[in-house]
Amino acid sequence: MKMFVEPADIYLYMDIVDFRKSINGLIVVVEQDMGLNPFRDALFVFCNKKRDKVKILYWDKTGFALWYKRLEKHRFKWPVETELQQLHVSEQQLQWLLSGYDVIGHQPLHYNASGL
Repeated sequence: MKMFVEPADIYLYMDIVDFRKSINGLIVVVEQDMGLNPFRDALFVFCNKKRDKVKILYWDKTGFALWYKRLEKHRFKWPVETELQQLHVSEQQLQWLLSGYDVIGHQPLHYNASGL
């Protein structure tokens, strides 16, 4: 995704967000729930309950900007099998998420040999 900024960090907020929140409401989520500084060089990515909308909040050195995407037929493959409140992802992983791919990928399998 080409934006007007090249962020050092990208954070997915793992809990659902009420999408009536705009910039000020999302800043509060970043500060209070995520425990991060919203003025840092980062993108903060949020998803709604139906997983068909994404908002990205960022500070561009002159003010806050909010990017919004709504899918018409499908849902984002938002990571749900995590106990984390936020997930740090790469720019490539964000691109995958916005393109419809799973950013977590396969989970490791752990086997034990029986009878050894």
